Amino acid sequence: MNEKSAFNSKLSRRVFIYIFLCSALLSVASTFIQLYVDFQDGVVRLDKRFDNIELSYKQSISTSLWDFNEELIEQQIAGVQRLPDIRHVQLTTTFGKIYQVGNRVKEAKKVESYPIVFEGTAIGNMTISADYQDIYNHLWQKAGFIVFTEFIKIFIVALCTFFIVHWFITRHLYRITLYSQAMSGDSLDRPLMLENRSNKTDELDELVAAINDMRLTLQNDIIKLEDAENALINLNGDLEIKVYERTSKLSESNQQLQRSLDALTLAKDQLVQSEKMASLGQLVAGVAHEVNTPLGICVTSLSAMKEKFTELEQSLSSETLTKKQLTTMLVLFEEYEKIIDRSLHKAVDLIRGFKSVAVEYHTDPKIKINLYQHVHDIVNTVKTLFKQKNYTINILVNEDINLVTFPSAWNQILTNFLTNSHYHGFENTQDGEISIKFELNDESLVLTYQDNGKGLDDKVKDKVFDPFVTTKRGLGGSGLGMNIVYNLVNTKLRGSIKHVSVEQGCCFVVEAPLEGSSNDTDSEAGPELTLIP
Repeated sequence: MNEKSAFNSKLSRRVFIYIFLCSALLSVASTFIQLYVDFQDGVVRLDKRFDNIELSYKQSISTSLWDFNEELIEQQIAGVQRLPDIRHVQLTTTFGKIYQVGNRVKEAKKVESYPIVFEGTAIGNMTISADYQDIYNHLWQKAGFIVFTEFIKIFIVALCTFFIVHWFITRHLYRITLYSQAMSGDSLDRPLMLENRSNKTDELDELVAAINDMRLTLQNDIIKLEDAENALINLNGDLEIKVYERTSKLSESNQQLQRSLDALTLAKDQLVQSEKMASLGQLVAGVAHEVNTPLGICVTSLSAMKEKFTELEQSLSSETLTKKQLTTMLVLFEEYEKIIDRSLHKAVDLIRGFKSVAVEYHTDPKIKINLYQHVHDIVNTVKTLFKQKNYTINILVNEDINLVTFPSAWNQILTNFLTNSHYHGFENTQDGEISIKFELNDESLVLTYQDNGKGLDDKVKDKVFDPFVTTKRGLGGSGLGMNIVYNLVNTKLRGSIKHVSVEQGCCFVVEAPLEGSSNDTDSEAGPELTLIP
C-alpha cells in the first residue's frame, strides 16, 4: 500500500496553515504591543530631555545672553537643537533680538517655552519644538527586524509541526482509510496493521484494534446472514421481494419527509436570525444618529478655537497682543473646552451603553454583570429607536445586584419588549409609560415588564408566544419577537414567562431560577444565574 506524501495530505496542510496563521496573529499582536510600549518610552524620554534642557542649558544661556555673547548663544541653542527629536529652537530677547536654529515644524508634537532669567531679571524667552520623527524611525527599524525574525521562527515551527503530524498521525490515517475502502467480504481475513509503531499504544492503536474487532464481527455476521438469507430465499422468495419493495418505498417517503422537515427548520432558524439582526440594525442606526449631535458640536467648537488660535498667533507675530485681548481669548478657550468635554462625555456614554448591549449579539458568553447598569445600558440604547416619543420609562432595579448570566438573553428580551410597546402598544400616540422592575427572592430573579398601551387583542392573547403570530401581517411584522423571548427564557435562562392581565396595557412576568433553586430542572446544564455577593 503506497503511503500518501506529507505535502499531499490535506489534514497536514490544514494543521500547518492553522498553526502558521495563529502564530502569525499572536506575533503581530505582540509586535504591536512591544512597539507601543517602545513608543511610550520614547515619548517619556523626550519629556525627560526637555527637563534636562531646562536644568542644563537654561542657566548657561541666560549668562551668555546677559554678556551679549552671540557666538556662544548660537552654539548653545545649536547644541540643544542637535538633541534627538528637537527640530527647532528659538531664543527671543526682551529687546526683540531673535536667535533660532533648525526648521520650524508645522505640527509639532511638543512645544515648550522657558523664560530666560538672570539674577531675577527676565531677559528673554526660549521656545523649543519637537516631533516624534526619530521615535518613528527607530520603531520602523525595530518592527522590520521583529517581523522578519518572527516570520522565520513561525515558519520553522509550523513546518516541523507539519511533518510531525504527518509522521505520527496522517500517514497512519491514510493507511486506515485505504484499508477501509478496500474492505470487502473477500478481504476480511487480512488484519489491519500499522508500520513503524512504537511499543507504547495510543489512540491509533486502539482504533486499529477496534477495526480488527469489527472485521471479525462482520465476518461472523456475514456467515450467519448468508445462512439466514439462503433459508429465507428458499422458504419465502416471493414474500421477500414484496417486503423489500414496500420497505424501499417507505424509506423514500421517510427521507422526503425528513428533507421537508429539515428545510422548514432551517427556514425558521434563518427567520429568527434575521429578526435578531434587524433589531441590531435599528439600534446601530439610532445610536449613530445620536452620536452625530455631540460630535458635530465638538467639530464646531474646534473650528472656532482654531480661528481664535490663528487670531492670537497673528497678534503675537505683529506684537499687537494686549492683556485684555489675551484674557478674553483665554475665557473663550475655557468655554470651548467645557463644551467639547460635555459633548465628548455624552458621546462616550452613548457608545459605552451601545457596546455593552450590541457586542453580545454575535457572541454568547456567560459573564458577570451589574444588573442595574446593564438594564440602563439596554434602555438607553433602545430609546434611540423612539426618541421622538414622550415615553416615561421607570426602571426599578437594586444597584447592588451582581450576577453571572447570559447578558445577550436579557438584551434580546428587553429589546423585544420595548420595541413591541413602541410599535404595538403605543401605536398612533406620542405618550406612554413603561415600567421595568427586577426583584430578587431566595430562589429566582423576577422581571415584571408593564406598559399602559392598548394591550393585546383577544385573538392573539392566548397564542402570543407562538411563532409567526402578529397583528401587523404585511406591515413589517414577522411574528417572531415574542417567540424569540419565549425560547430565550425557557432554553437559555431555564425559566418561565407568562402574560398577566391588567386593567390597561400589557404585562409580562419573567422568572429565572438562581443557583441551587428547585426550579432548575436540568441538572446536567447547571443553573442559569449565579448570584455574586
